[in-house]
Amino acid sequence: MQSNTTHDAKMNRKAKTDSTEREEALIANPIYDHVFKYLMEDNKVARKFISAIIGEDVTELSFAPQEYVREVDAAEKSFSIYRLDFLARIRTDDGSKVVMIEVQKVSLRTDIMRFRYYLGGQYRNRDNSYTDPEGAVHAMPIYCIFFIGEGLSVKGVPVMAVNPQTEDVATRQVLKDLRNEFVESLHHRSWIVQIPELKGRRRNDLEILLSIFDQANRMSDHHILNIREERFPEKYRPIIRRLQQAASDRNVREAMQMEDDILEHFRIEERMTRFQLAEKDAIITEKDAIITEKDAVITEKDKIIAREQAEKEALLTELATLKTRTKTDK
Repeated sequence: MQSNTTHDAKMNRKAKTDSTEREEALIANPIYDHVFKYLMEDNKVARKFISAIIGEDVTELSFAPQEYVREVDAAEKSFSIYRLDFLARIRTDDGSKVVMIEVQKVSLRTDIMRFRYYLGGQYRNRDNSYTDPEGAVHAMPIYCIFFIGEGLSVKGVPVMAVNPQTEDVATRQVLKDLRNEFVESLHHRSWIVQIPELKGRRRNDLEILLSIFDQANRMSDHHILNIREERFPEKYRPIIRRLQQAASDRNVREAMQMEDDILEHFRIEERMTRFQLAEKDAIITEKDAIITEKDAVITEKDKIIAREQAEKEALLTELATLKTRTKTDK
């Protein structure tokens, strides 16, 4: 009887373990550039992912010629911006529209001027246009999606949408649902994802989806996140499965390790640079103290010389006075 009880307990534990294993999903960490690239190379997944962020239905998506741009700035000891550029067709109430979508992702803080530089390039690029059936050329509206690894110090807001609105200056009335080529071509919409602020935030479907970036789910191997697939809406399951594939792809895992090695190299270089600068500052401070001390000594010597000179002149004046008196007495 006891043997059967023990067997049943083991089976129950195994069933619980199997249930947990079914619930948990091990995915590659998309904070790594190569994983993010792997994710977005699947067109269906990329359309679903971008549609979720911008809140519009992307029906067609293709990489622009300058996709996968990534720069490593050895001089500044930091990664540059990792970019993916897309041409997208978006469903609208009266048909569709074509837009340029630029995705920029950085793990470390970077110079805002770089974001402006890349964005300015999109505005200057004459290829970011399309020709309508009548032969007229139109500039594409630009959408920007930013993934910021270190956040912007805007607490409690994982995703920010920036949508310039047009208003009547006299009445302050917002011109809702305005579709104007001039306005849309010269003013872009943006979505900013602060990855650190995703921790524990699951207030809507988008935050649930973006929890694939929540670094609180990292395992001891930071390349892998442990998530619960059943917590994701069914429509986002293909994204989870794509990241599961990435986790088992040897090339992706090796690329993640390479990113770690490069980042660690830059962090070491940055620490050494800070140490060297601090050492230089200490030497300069010490030299300044020595110079100040020497200046004080020189100042004191000047005071002594001036005092001695004054005493000498006083003695000479007194001597001259005595000589004058002596002549007068004679």
